[in-house]
Amino acid sequence: MLQNLLALCQIAQRTTSTASRRQFGNRVPEKQKLFQEDNGVPVHPKGGIADAVLYRTTMILAVGGTAHAMYELALASFPKKQD
Repeated sequence: MLQNLLALCQIAQRTTSTASRRQFGNRVPEKQKLFQEDNGVPVHPKGGIADAVLYRTTMILAVGGTAHAMYELALASFPKKQD
């Protein structure tokens, strides 16, 4: 039983380790250069195609949601006549 308890302690220590298994290079200076260069592009789409698609999708959803909310408000402000 003691052997099982020791094995469990070893497994618990191994799985909860905060050490990184892979070392990643520091890419922060690259990203800083990319986002700080003055090329006339706003900061949100400077990250590439994925950022541009996410930005456009967000804007379409925001404008569409606003239009739908205004439509529903207009619909609710003119009640239907009951005959």
